[in-house]
Amino acid sequence: MQFAELDMPRLSDQFNTEGYVILKDVFDRKILSAVQAEMKQLVDGHAQRLVSSGKVKSLFLDEPFETRLFRLYEGCLDEAPKLFRAELHGAGMYFPFFHPELLDVAEAILGGEIRLYPNYSARPKLPDWEGTRVLWHQDGGYTEQMKSGDGNSVETLRMMNAWTPLVPARVENGCMQFIPGTHKLGTVPHLSKQYYLEIAPEHLAVRAEQAVNVELDPGDVVLFHNLLFHQGLPNQSKSIRWSLDWRYQDATQPTMRRENGHMARSREHPETEVRSPEHWASLSFC
Repeated sequence: MQFAELDMPRLSDQFNTEGYVILKDVFDRKILSAVQAEMKQLVDGHAQRLVSSGKVKSLFLDEPFETRLFRLYEGCLDEAPKLFRAELHGAGMYFPFFHPELLDVAEAILGGEIRLYPNYSARPKLPDWEGTRVLWHQDGGYTEQMKSGDGNSVETLRMMNAWTPLVPARVENGCMQFIPGTHKLGTVPHLSKQYYLEIAPEHLAVRAEQAVNVELDPGDVVLFHNLLFHQGLPNQSKSIRWSLDWRYQDATQPTMRRENGHMARSREHPETEVRSPEHWASLSFC
């Protein structure tokens, strides 16, 4: 679906039926450049720390964005960052997270009180490393595990997930896969693995053949349901599959986390919204 030609009823119907919708050309070159500049600054910081600690001898300044972080950690992959989260309060990150048309879609699905849920992430999926291989799961599986651990009842969170690549996402470099319609199953049991949770085999095996590849270009965004079965394929390329993921939540609900997130849109109290890149940069992950 072309972003400039959104048909909200049709989009909502597809989201509710399939569990996801792909929007093409959402972010322009200016937004993508601003986000990539923020990521490059984070990589610069890692390079400086690795050189200062003696773990690498070079800053790899000649390496392109798509490979530099991997080259820095090539000899110590277990120490490589799997994601960036608290570090994402740079001004450039305001533009994807608070994009007005995306918030229009979120409002159509979730209502007029929308929170940026407190697990927004930038993920550098490194080549051939299990530490950044995300297994089949539902995001709701993580939430339920967190809630059930303290003995309280589980609340189903009303959310819309957003995901966008900063480099072309293809099967070779570990694009996502979805199993359409699985959001209608409710939250299914998950097992703990080394790095991530994974859907229990009895719930996954009978549906795995229905998986579809989600291949996207920079600027595209896929929106999907919090309970949709999804995974990231292994990165079998020579470069990093950089991506952003974030979630819009019905802000009338609790987050079921220690953090409260940030108001992205409020029809009742617009003064509580994050208003600008400078406002976003003055905040923190909380």
